[in-house]
Amino acid sequence: MRTLVVGDVHSGVRALEQLMDKANVSSEDHIIFLGDYVDGWSTAVETIDFLIRIKDTHNCTFIRGNHDELCREWLLTQRENPQWLIHGGTATRDSYLGANRQKWELHLDFYAGLENYYLAKDNRLYLHAGYTNLKGIDFEYFEQSFYWDRTLWELATALSPDLEPTDPKFPKRLTHYKEVFIGHTPISKLKVVPPHNAANVWNVDTGAAFMGKLTMLDVDTKEFWQSDPVHTLYPGERGRN
Repeated sequence: MRTLVVGDVHSGVRALEQLMDKANVSSEDHIIFLGDYVDGWSTAVETIDFLIRIKDTHNCTFIRGNHDELCREWLLTQRENPQWLIHGGTATRDSYLGANRQKWELHLDFYAGLENYYLAKDNRLYLHAGYTNLKGIDFEYFEQSFYWDRTLWELATALSPDLEPTDPKFPKRLTHYKEVFIGHTPISKLKVVPPHNAANVWNVDTGAAFMGKLTMLDVDTKEFWQSDPVHTLYPGERGRN
């Protein structure tokens, strides 16, 4: 059994279908999705439909992303958040306006069941964005940090590669877990890039909402697979560009 982690999909179900084939994903594999399933391309409803289907046939863990929470809030209230709309929400809203209320309720159940993080038995941590407490996730004051924080990745990338975890100056926040896998902060919005490692943090958001590809990573071997540039799968659409 492989553990496979998937970066931010942003409604790019066509790219996700490519990855399932490219990586030859089987029902024996554990697929961990890092959140932000919607907001970007036009197939938001189709993306969530796909995820709901595969959770019945595959071993899946679904992490909560900030865009998933924004979408859920709109589905519950229909209050339009201007910032959400300009950051991919318009395409998601339009997708859901073409679906019936029964579909909305089914998807609301999916969004409500998302997890803020997943800590595996091998002490690898998976979450959408980050955490701020120096003692780790169990001591986080604000759960929104799990899907909004950007300081964890900023911290990891600012560290000197020569700084060892045993050094007194090594950030305590990074000492609690073998590895941390995140999305949320695109490594690049303009070009194709691989997933990136800094300290013990792996960022798997390779800009699928923009001009990049969607990425799936084997957490043990670090082999990875990428879709075509997602914008090429949605000709005539802007995504979040």
